[in-house]
Formats: sequence, structure tokens, C-alpha cells
Amino acid sequence: MKRLRALALTLLLDAALINLAFGLAYIMRYTLELFVPVLDEFRAPYQAYVPFQLGYTVMLLIFLAVDGAYTPRRGGSWFSDLYRVFNATTTVGVIAFAVVFFLRPLVYSRGLILWAIVLTIGLLGLARLGQRLTRAALRRRGVGVARVLIVGAGEMGRTVMRTIVAQPELGYQIVGFVDDDLAKTELGRFKSLGRLEQLEVVLKAERVDETLITLPWMYQRQITAVVRACEKLGVRARVVPDLFRLSLSQLDVDEIGGIPLVGIKEASLPGLGRALKRGLDVVVAALVLLVMGLPMLLIAALIKLETPGPALFRQTRVGERGRHFTIVKFRSMRVGAEGEQDRLRNHNEASGPLFKIKDDPRQTGVGRFIRRTSLDELPQFINVLRGEMSLVGPRPGLPQEVAQYQPWHRQRLEAPQGITGLWQVSGRSDLTFDEMCLLDIYYIENWSLGLDLQIALRTIPLLLFGRGAY
Repeated sequence: MKRLRALALTLLLDAALINLAFGLAYIMRYTLELFVPVLDEFRAPYQAYVPFQLGYTVMLLIFLAVDGAYTPRRGGSWFSDLYRVFNATTTVGVIAFAVVFFLRPLVYSRGLILWAIVLTIGLLGLARLGQRLTRAALRRRGVGVARVLIVGAGEMGRTVMRTIVAQPELGYQIVGFVDDDLAKTELGRFKSLGRLEQLEVVLKAERVDETLITLPWMYQRQITAVVRACEKLGVRARVVPDLFRLSLSQLDVDEIGGIPLVGIKEASLPGLGRALKRGLDVVVAALVLLVMGLPMLLIAALIKLETPGPALFRQTRVGERGRHFTIVKFRSMRVGAEGEQDRLRNHNEASGPLFKIKDDPRQTGVGRFIRRTSLDELPQFINVLRGEMSLVGPRPGLPQEVAQYQPWHRQRLEAPQGITGLWQVSGRSDLTFDEMCLLDIYYIENWSLGLDLQIALRTIPLLLFGRGAY
């Protein structure tokens, strides 16, 4: 019922915008006379266009429906929505031009039709963008979110989890997972809710709206049983294809004498993308160090004045493909703070191999401020210039942390480690370690310059308000 109401509202809105576009087109052609003046003998009253406008609206709504503009879907991009609008509108526009040319060449203006096409695409495109932004904002607040159960916590299950974590605008809330492997008790905030045989109990107890089945293809009987259990309880069940557990963008296709060969690409950045990313890193890092040179000298002086010891803190970290390097930061704790970590182990607030304390007693006064504002990380732009780090990427871990990684955690080392990254803009220190890894691997698998720019822009308000930084 909710879907029918939403569809009806969308159709009414589109019809209103199409008619608005047509009315504006009439004003631009006959009142404003943009680009080409209208001779008196070719002027037509608006009433003459009403039947044509009605036909234009009905046909456009039909073609939008045929192109899938009214098919409910989660995901996809605004550009895909815009393409459907463009395709449907231009198709109807061509038909309209043909009707005018053959039937009423002296009544209807082709210039008006052209304006109507352009304005329709613009208005419907903006409406789609507004709908997406509104829907994404509501879903981030839990409105219109589907409660999802993951069946299978293997590699494919983790792929689905990290995609959902990285894109909260999809509107999925993972309630947990079921898996017959009892060793899999949790993945970050996602908990095991039992074995496959307990599925019906879990579906009822957790009020599940949708089940995503991520079992390997050889589990055909179990998959069939899961689908039937979901149908019995009225829960939508969808199977994630297990073909190489990958999307087409992650397949490497080649041939030998006409024989197709399909391989799996590594979870790493492409060569050209890596070169572009490196060039951008060098330019931005040089500019930041040039602009922030004096403030950095002031921070260093304040650190030296408050406590004895060096202003800079150097520490061994693990970079891309496990290579060690020395990271440079402003010292935010008293000298010898690393040696006190064992004493404070019981106060650790991080999960997995990480060690973090929100109100760390080892911090200095200046250190607390620069940690909260992330100013302590400014010297890392030196690491970026050296090629040891990138502006955007997974955070480099300590050697003792990396030694505790599970095999799937190590995928986060397949790209240059960064100053900021997807998990930092998705929750920073408030996330569990497994969730950080899920987001880092998602970033590597879906890398683009656009994603880097999006992460960089989302980092700015975090720096201003210090959310999740400690």
C-alpha cells in the first residue's frame, strides 16, 4: 500500500512538472521570444496547445514507466535516473516533432517543443536529485529502512556487509547474520543470530523485512530451504550470485586464440588511477605544507613550551603491501607514553587489535586540543610527499596490530594508506575494527577520483566539529 501511494505521488509530481515545463516553454518562445523572434502570423494562443500538451504529458509518463523510472530500486546513481528521464523525454520529443511536421506544421512551434524537452529534462532531473537527497537523509535517521538478515558470513557475506555499511543511503539495517560456522560469532557490530536451521525463529524474533542469501553456489539445498522459509513467513528473500563472488568490474577478461579466459583482479588500485592519485597527492600535500607552515611552527613551539621532549612524534607503521615506514605526527602525549600502554590495557575502548582511550590520561593539554582538531596529523603530509602515504586511504596500522589481522583484514593493505579514509568519515573512532576493515576494503574495490574527492569533502566538517576524534 505504501509503495502504491509513493508511486501515485511520483506520477502526480512528474505530471505537474511536465506541464510546468511546457508552460515555461510557451513563455520562453512566445513572451520572451528567446533567440528567434516570433512573427505575428505564427503566433498561437496557449489554448491551442492544450490538447498537444495533454498528449505530451501522457506519452512521457508512459515512456518513463517503460524505461523503468517508476520501478522501485535501492542503489544506482542519480545519473542513471537522469539517463532514463533523458531517454524517455527525447523519444517523446522526436515523436512530437514528427506529429507537428506532418499534421499541424503551421500551428505548433518546433522551438517551443525544443524548449519543452530541455525544461522537462531539467525539472525531472532536479526532482530525482531532490528525492534521492531527501530519501538518503531520512534513511540515515532510520526512516524507511529495511531490516535485513544476512544468510552466510563468508567472503560474499562480508562484501555485502561492507557495501551496506559504506552506503547507509541504501536504506538497509543489518540485524545480524546466520551461519553454520560457530566460530563466526560477530563481525563488528553484526552478531551471529544462530545456525541456518534456526532461521525461522530468527526471522520472527528480529522482525526481518528482507533476507540476503550469500551462501556459496554448492549450498543449493540450503539456499532453497532458506527461500522457502522466507516465503512461508512473508519475508522477501534475494540471492546474491556467487559467480566468482565479484561484480563484472572485478573480472579480468582475456583470450588465447579465441578461447576466453576469465581471471580475478586483485583488490588494488588500477595503474592509471594510481598515477593520477599520486600526482594529486603531491600537489595537495605541497600546498598544505606551504600554507600551514607558520601554524605548524606555532604548534611545535607550544608543544615544546608545555612539556619536555621533541615536538614531533615518530612511529613505525605498516603501509601498502606490508611495507614498514616511519609516520610523523605532532606529539600529543607525554614522553614515554607508549611504555604505559600495558598499564592502561584494561581501559581500552577500541575493538580488535586497536588501542584507544577517549580521555587518555597520557595526553598533554596542547595534545588534547590538537588531537580533537586533528592538527596533530599535519606533519603526515610529509609522508605523503615521500610517497609513503596518500591523502585518502586506509589508516596505516602498527606492526603489532597487523600481526593480529585475520586473513580478510589484510586486504586493507592492498592500497596506499591515507591520512583520511572512508571509515573516518563514517564514524571515525566510534566504529569497531571489523567495520573499519569492511569500509577500507569497500574503498579499495570501488576506488575512483570521485570517491576520493567525496571523502575529502566529508572530512572537512569532521575536522571542524571533531566528531569521533580521540
